[in-house]
Amino acid sequence: MSGEGAPQTQTDGTGLKITIVAGRWHDVISNGLLAGAHRVLDASGAEVTEIRVAGSFELAVVSKVALEEGADAVVALGVIIRGGTPHFEYVSDAATSGLSQVSILTGKPVGFGVLTLDDEQQGLDRAGLPGSKEDKGAEAAEAALATAVTLRDLRAHG
Repeated sequence: MSGEGAPQTQTDGTGLKITIVAGRWHDVISNGLLAGAHRVLDASGAEVTEIRVAGSFELAVVSKVALEEGADAVVALGVIIRGGTPHFEYVSDAATSGLSQVSILTGKPVGFGVLTLDDEQQGLDRAGLPGSKEDKGAEAAEAALATAVTLRDLRAHG
């Protein structure tokens, strides 16, 4: 699995405002991702808000506004499962490119927790559920949190 070798850290997020933006598709998987993100962020001491959006395509625009309105970082969570049409490629590319652009344009981190999957089982294996091999929601939250702390430190010491 790709999670092998991941750093085991717990970042102090005291004083940071973190917004989780999560798609509504594939409830079991997305709820697992949300739980993992909340677990990391709650343990960090960060102030956490959650916004649910229609799907992964909408993650970028809502993440951008959340960051512009004062969030120090966003954790973007979504689930895209391959089907029989090219729709999968379009949505996956739009979510990935859009979230990258949001981070660059705002100068603030976006934790990338968008799962692009061939089938539902791959999502269940990565959702941080009982029996899952990975917890991508927690990993995305830790990445956003650690990057927000790094940027805060860089800006404070200019």
